[in-house]
Amino acid sequence: MVNQNLTATEIGFTHEDFAALLDKYDYHFSPGDIVPGTVFSIEPRGALIDIGAKTAAYIPIQEMSINRVDAPEEVLQSNETREFFILTDENEDGQLTLSIRRIEYMRAWERVRQLQAEDATVRSGVFATNRGGALVRIEGLRGFIPGSHISTRKPKEELVGEELPLKFLEVDEERNRLVLSHRRALVERKMNRLEVGEVVIGTVRGIKPYGAFIDIGGVSGLLHISEISHEHIDTPHSVFNVNDEVKVMIIDLDAERGRISLSTKQLEPEPGDMIKNRDLVYDKAEEMAAKYREQLLAKQQGITLPVEDAEDVIEEEIPSATEDVVEEEIPAAIEE
Repeated sequence: MVNQNLTATEIGFTHEDFAALLDKYDYHFSPGDIVPGTVFSIEPRGALIDIGAKTAAYIPIQEMSINRVDAPEEVLQSNETREFFILTDENEDGQLTLSIRRIEYMRAWERVRQLQAEDATVRSGVFATNRGGALVRIEGLRGFIPGSHISTRKPKEELVGEELPLKFLEVDEERNRLVLSHRRALVERKMNRLEVGEVVIGTVRGIKPYGAFIDIGGVSGLLHISEISHEHIDTPHSVFNVNDEVKVMIIDLDAERGRISLSTKQLEPEPGDMIKNRDLVYDKAEEMAAKYREQLLAKQQGITLPVEDAEDVIEEEIPSATEDVVEEEIPAAIEE
């Protein structure tokens, strides 16, 4: 039978010895570390986590996920073991504060950077709109689509709940900005079905001093003023009106910038026919396009020939991949 009256001296191991032993083998935790932990108590607005420290660490509900959490049980279960991010150093009670949200946040940025590097097209549902555009979630991060990059005739408010194909315009973790384009995704998809030298029918949707924007199957192409006719034209308004149906030839497909360049000049049987006899140009369009394609093959190019006066396109006047992205209107990618 064991004698329960043994003294500390007889045992040879005191409470002070035990405390010293804990100190000797105690782990030193620092903010920013990622450590394994086991859930041993779930509370109404958080949970206590055993990570091997002297005192149980605590994770508040707002740090449990990159997404909104209404109850800890949505994320954690008792006795579950997983990784936790050490958010803050010990408080006066020796307790550390943990986060799962920060781990998800870091991995989400890593994933979207990878998707951007791959020039991937992603799909996401619009969950809200504001004065500047629409909001979506990509890998849990909040993304912003500027109004100029939403290619639909629907009012923005009616897009809530609709899933859109999107391309990345800006992925900036340091500035907490994630900007996407619906227009570029549609242009790329359309481009995959188009070829340089192809004749398409479109509708004039806008006229600027430097050219006309032509809708071809839901995406916009630019008919630059220098590509309307071999003869000089003072303004595109002298040739086209908004809503005119036109035949144009594709002379360049720039997937990276989301641009389609068009021409009617290359379809003219004789210089100036677009001004003098537009119907003749349209009647001969396929024949002239075939000659254009033969010239490309003859030069063994496989892509469009250099376009005359292409430098006349005024860069800042033509909508580009990131134009109209107003910095102060872009919501942060993650709610702080």
